[in-house]
Amino acid sequence: MKTWAVVNQKGGVGKTTTAVNLAGLLAREGKETLLVDLDPHGSLTSYLGYDPDEMEYSAYTLFETAGKSRLGITAVIRETKVKHLAFMPSSTAMATLDRQLGTQKGMGLVLTQALQILASKYEHVVIDCPPMLGVLMVNALAASDHLLLPVQTEFLALKGLERMLHTLDMIQKSLNKQLPYTVVPTMYDQRTRASHDSLAYLQETYATRLSHAIIPIDTQFRDASRMGLPLTLLQPNARGSKAYEQLLDQLLGREPVPVQEIA
Repeated sequence: MKTWAVVNQKGGVGKTTTAVNLAGLLAREGKETLLVDLDPHGSLTSYLGYDPDEMEYSAYTLFETAGKSRLGITAVIRETKVKHLAFMPSSTAMATLDRQLGTQKGMGLVLTQALQILASKYEHVVIDCPPMLGVLMVNALAASDHLLLPVQTEFLALKGLERMLHTLDMIQKSLNKQLPYTVVPTMYDQRTRASHDSLAYLQETYATRLSHAIIPIDTQFRDASRMGLPLTLLQPNARGSKAYEQLLDQLLGREPVPVQEIA
């Protein structure tokens, strides 16, 4: 089972969009895929048509029942409109976890233990992470074997990436685990100087870590979210869909492609 965490400490950079569209592509290929929403804001949960304020069972249940019962693992998985794609919803109650349980021993491995039980069922897990450091982010990183770091192609997002990499270094030392990562440029607008300059900085600074795909600004992402479906399934020929196809090929080690801008 491959587990990817989509993570950045800055919000609004395309984490949920990246998670749902990659998962949609994996499901389209017939790979049993699980989306996990670890963000208390519940953007992914809302995207898929559920209310994070009203979830009886959610990822929160895993932490609430940790070490007591396996109910949380079986009860929290929901089906989606997409064949081969399931998801574990978030709950706004997850915002209280650091205060409630953050200091308890073993809380950093709750998700890892849950996914081990589900390993025979899913080929891929894609985790949508919260934008803040805490027990939820630690769980996501501990459970993952590869990180995706979406970064909007604008100056403030570049500074956010630097903070995220500093945090990653600290967590890797704490977990005694090296995590490979891929920086994914998002919301690229070829009409603006800011996007061009930001992309050039990423290509120079993170050349060996940068994805081949550059995710463009595409209003069709918003249209797809209103329908509760990945754009990669709803409009496979859209610019954004093609960019995520390119990213998935790179992550799965398929035919390499040169770095290019998606016009």
